[in-house]
This record gives sequence, structure tokens and C-alpha cells, in this order.
Amino acid sequence: MNARPVFRGLKAILLVAPLVALAQAPPPPPGLTPLPPMPVPVGNATTTAKANLGKVLFWDEQLSSSRTVACGTCHRAETGGMDPRAIKGDLAATNVGLDGIAGTADDITGSPGVQLANADGSLARSSVFGLGPQVTGRGTQSHLNAGFAPANFWDGRASGTFVNPLNSADTVLRAGAGLESQALGPITSTVEMGHVNRDWPSVIARITNATPLALSPIVPADLKAWINGRSYPALFQEAFGTTAINPVRIAFAIAAYERTLLSNQARIDSSIAGTVVLTPQQAQGQQLFGQLGCAGCHAGSLFSDNNFHYVGVRPATEDSGRFVVTRNIANLGQFKTPSLRNVGLRATYFHNGRFNRLEDVVAFYNRGGDFNAPNKPPVIRPLGLTLAQQAAIVAFLRETLTDNRVRDRVAPFDRPSLYSENPSMIPAVTGVGQAGSGGAVPSVIAIQPPLAGSDGFTVGIDRALGGATARLVIDAVEPPASSAIPTSASFAVVSTTLQGSGAGQGFGSATLAIPATPSLVGQQLHGRWYVLDASAPGGVSWSPAFSFTVFGAGATGLLAVDPAPSAARALRLAPGRPTPFRASTVIAYDLYTAANVKLVVYDAQGRSVRRLVDGGMQLAGNYAITWDGRDDAGHAVPSGVYFYRLESGRETSTMRTVRID
Repeated sequence: MNARPVFRGLKAILLVAPLVALAQAPPPPPGLTPLPPMPVPVGNATTTAKANLGKVLFWDEQLSSSRTVACGTCHRAETGGMDPRAIKGDLAATNVGLDGIAGTADDITGSPGVQLANADGSLARSSVFGLGPQVTGRGTQSHLNAGFAPANFWDGRASGTFVNPLNSADTVLRAGAGLESQALGPITSTVEMGHVNRDWPSVIARITNATPLALSPIVPADLKAWINGRSYPALFQEAFGTTAINPVRIAFAIAAYERTLLSNQARIDSSIAGTVVLTPQQAQGQQLFGQLGCAGCHAGSLFSDNNFHYVGVRPATEDSGRFVVTRNIANLGQFKTPSLRNVGLRATYFHNGRFNRLEDVVAFYNRGGDFNAPNKPPVIRPLGLTLAQQAAIVAFLRETLTDNRVRDRVAPFDRPSLYSENPSMIPAVTGVGQAGSGGAVPSVIAIQPPLAGSDGFTVGIDRALGGATARLVIDAVEPPASSAIPTSASFAVVSTTLQGSGAGQGFGSATLAIPATPSLVGQQLHGRWYVLDASAPGGVSWSPAFSFTVFGAGATGLLAVDPAPSAARALRLAPGRPTPFRASTVIAYDLYTAANVKLVVYDAQGRSVRRLVDGGMQLAGNYAITWDGRDDAGHAVPSGVYFYRLESGRETSTMRTVRID
């Protein structure tokens, strides 16, 4: 969804292009009216079965080549429809931008996608991301209320006309199909969800043979009852009348689901209805929002004009934006105006994730943006707001535009949990390896789900001797940290010749099938890579070990997220502030009823690091706990990704944070 096309040589064009006429300041905004029903294109009527199928597809990580990314991986209601993993400063969510250099001003906070891979599952080395997950070149946009937009993506390339991807002469929907046009893009993207040259026949084969939501530890009760153990062909049968699976039907179903995600129960909606009066600070913020011209682009009750503007976040030539679609120089660097509904829940702002606080966004507009271009509208100008006025605008945005159903994942914003949210289900790397040529220790890359019945469980190796022979051993007991390479194992022994040349430059992978054997489910297996390397002691270098537990459909992991969201909620957990953090982060949570509470920090391997609240009774109310980045023994934990889990009775909630040195 976030490909970042860049038209090079635009600086030369700008030197000879005629001066672009400046846009006029927007007229005073009209009074707010209730949001209308979600528009539906002629030809794709929303039905319960179609929307249910779309919800299953949207949250099924099996749609990706690696089975690690779903549409919903990057679009979560609880973070305003955007990606909670897009944490500013986290290398795992950083795209190096146009200059190709990390740590510079054009870095982008994007969404982690899939590893670069070939059609056979083997890993390829990305020049930027190596064998790790690639990161998109733009941040995600919200999928909430997205059906109101005539075109989707930041640059609007997903138009209202939907064409069959298998037949360019077949225009399926002629208008109003921005969601359908958008829905299919990520599935074949080599960054977001697909392998190199992924085509629709391979996607259809994957869906046809997959058990719906097999990787989801928890599925909402009503959705689970609708699936009722059926196959994907049977679900398509109910939604469309036959078992046929094709990209048009996939797009129709996902779009139908997204059209059910109408967020229209925020405090501002009660104010429009006359049933709630805003606080003085909120009312002041709303008044300033209209007077200053903010409501010109963030227009109406949707708080978006669904148009494209350059506002001076970065130089216009850095990311061409709308220009790539129109080839009109007046559109250079313009991006679609995002709706501000639920904006207070988001982790980052703007197409490049430049800011991670609303306060910083308002300050940016107060100074008139940071860069100029001929098509920058005059409404983007220094405003001279006091700190109190800026705080009022932030209060209006954060406190009145949030729909609590979105925040709390209450239907229709409930969802299945994801494999990628459960560290205990993801293979864990442990111990140390033995260095080889050049002093490099081979590393192991194992992030794909060990699902029984999977035909593509890929394990990678990196930083070894290029051109050497490497052997992967997976056994019921941990393969020894020794130059004596096992010749047999209970699960697999696979040899491969590493790509690359020279010390530390070798890489490769092995793709294995995991049999659908009932006795294998629940079994813990252990693996290690060995490399024939004359410069290593004993002529062999080896990687750290890794371990995983084979699971079946619907397995429950250690950090499985919230129970069926149709039940009354007892708690809400907020993202840590700040994150990433160096010294400490504040973890806030709300209890709606008195309860015994546990709040525990886990590392990325699912191991308990720090018990912040240990099961004591707490009254209903708001709480904030500071984690100082230390473990239970008082030692500072290393930099990296951590998860904190709040438990109250049968309800749990999990968030992610990052500690940096």
C-alpha cells in the first residue's frame, strides 16, 4: 500500500516549468453535519456474508507469501487504523529514504513487510534490509471510513474505477470503487505481502488450500461461529454463490468489510447531535481549527477533503506524491489529506511518519511548515499561536474525534489476533554461535510460523562465508554447539551452497514442509546452522540455536491479545510514552471495574523481564506505571523490542515498546 515512486530529475524540470499558480485560501467551513452512510458502488452491494469473508481475508496472514503479514497487520483500529509497529526511531520500522543512508533527515517511518523472497520461498538479500523484513516507503493510511474517499493510497493511484487484474479490458466497476482498487495492491507487492513476481494464480492456490484464520490465536466469537470450520471455497460459496476464488471476489469482499468500519460515534458526533457540550478548551480548539483554515483541507464531518496538497513536510522533489499519477507539475509532492477522525490514537503522522505526537504536528503548522514549493497553499503560513492555543487544538483533535469503539476494539472494530503479535509462537533464537572467516558469527533468521501442514517454513542464514556449504539441522534436542555436524535428525537435515562471496558475506535459506501430523502439534523442535569454513576452529562455524513449537490452526500463544471483543471490556492499555525510550517509559492503563491486575514486561522471545504489577486488587480508575528499563534483578535490559501485557481476570491486552541505548 505504501510504495514510494520517485520521479528523478524533477529539479531540472522545475527550473524550466512555468510558475504554478498558488492555491487560494479555503473558504470558511460550513457547519458540521452527521456523517452520511458509507457509499457503496453499484455492482458490489454489501452483504453480511461478503463482509464476513472480507474480514477473514483482511486478518489472515496466510494471504502473504511468508504467512507473516495480513492487511490488518498494518491497519489496526486501536491505533487509529494505522500501524502500531511504525515506531519513529525503531530501525525495524525505518526506510532509509531517497538518499539510501540511515539516520538522515529523509528517513521514513513505515511498516515492516515481508522478507525479499523468491517464488520457491528462498530468501533473497535486499540491498537495504538484508534478509530481514523490508519496510515500506510511506506510512499506512487509516482503513477506517476509507470508503468515503474517491481514490486511495497517499497518491490516489487506486481510483474509483476498478479493473479486473486478470483482464485489463474488463472494467468491473466504473465508479465509487476506490476500496476495491486499493485492496489488491499489497497482496502482490514484493515489499508488503508477496514474493518476487507473485501472480494471482499463486495467491488463489494459497487461499484455496488454507484453513481460514489458521494462524489467529483468538477469533471473535461471532466470526468464528460464521466460519464454523468451513474452507475458503465454502465461504466464497456463501458470499458469492459459487466456490470460485478470483481477485475480483477477493477485492469485493475486503472492500465490503471495510465499508462496515464506519466511525461516527466520537464526542464530536454527540456535539453535532446536540447531546454533548464540548469543554471550553475543546471548543476553543474547534474554533481555532476553523478560523485558521485547518478545516479547509480537513473539511466537513469526515475531516478530510479527500484532495491532495503539498504542506511542506519535506522537499517536494523527495517523494513525488500525486505527480506520479497525474504527471502534472502542479501536483508535485502532494499527498491525500487524511481524515482526522481517531487521529489521537495514531503512532505517527504524515506520509513519512515524521512526527509521533500531535503536539509536534500542531507546532509544525504553527510555524508554516518546514519547506516551500510553488504549489504550497498560502493557508500554510506562520500562525503565531500561543502554547495555550496550540494545546486547545490538540485537545479538540485528541479528545473529541476519537470513537471509543475504535479505541476499545468494540464491534464492528473487533478483530482476530495475529500470529505476529504472539512472541511465544514465533521461533526464538538463543545462545551464541561460533565465528568463522573474518570473525563473523553466522546468524539465523527464523520468523515464519511453524504451522502444521505448511509447505513453506523458511529458515535463513546470514553473515557466513560466501560460497561455503551450510547445513541446517532441526531435531527434538538442540543440535550441539560443536564442529561435529550431526548427519541425522528427527525433523530435518538440509544442505545448501551459500550465495555471496567472501568472509561474512554468505547467505542462504532452506524451505521446509511441516507435515500435518497430529502428533507433531505441540512438539518443540530446535535447530542450528553449520558452515564448512576452514578458518573456523575445527573447520566449522555455526549459528546460535533456535527453537519453535509446532502449532495447529487456532493455537493460543503466550501473549494472545484480547478475548472476544463482543464481551464487555474491563480494561484498556495505552501505548508507552515515550517509545522508543532510553531511560524510562510510562505505561498507562484504565480499569473499568475493580480487578486483580498483572502488568508484566516480556522480551521478544516471550520471556518475562519485569513484573510491574503483581496481581494486586485495584479499584476502577486510571493508572500509570513507569518502567525504568530494568529487569526484576535491577539490571538495565539491552536495547531492543519488548512487549508489556496487562491481565485482569480473563481479559488481556498487549502493547509493544522499544528501548534504545
